[in-house]
Amino acid sequence: MDDIIKTIRISSAGMRVQGTRLRVISQNIANADSLPQRPGDDPYRRKIITFKNELDRSVGEDTVRVHRIHKDMSDFAKKYDPSHPASDADGYVQTPNVNTMIEMMDMREAQRSYEANLNLIKSSKTMLNSVIDVLRAN
Repeated sequence: MDDIIKTIRISSAGMRVQGTRLRVISQNIANADSLPQRPGDDPYRRKIITFKNELDRSVGEDTVRVHRIHKDMSDFAKKYDPSHPASDADGYVQTPNVNTMIEMMDMREAQRSYEANLNLIKSSKTMLNSVIDVLRAN
């Protein structure tokens, strides 16, 4: 029965980090069109989340944790818009380094990982209930 409890805790850690990942991706998508307000200002910079394994002493196993959320330092794109208040001398405005297609693919991957962990918890719960039923019958 302890192994079932460990499985549930490990899967719930996976769900937590994927939930955080989904929030970061949502922020990126929400700000994909955020432009700077003044010349020389930077637009929204994409955020990236990294994970790490960490010993969870309560289960005696490695579980996944958020290592850090940091900014993607890749270059900004530019678009020609001389009427924009943040345009440079040549009429270009820096745009966020967010690629919505990549964010959508990352979101789909995070969603599937979240669902896989949820299904594992549901299966573990079913097994745990079966064990309890067997113990009650005896």
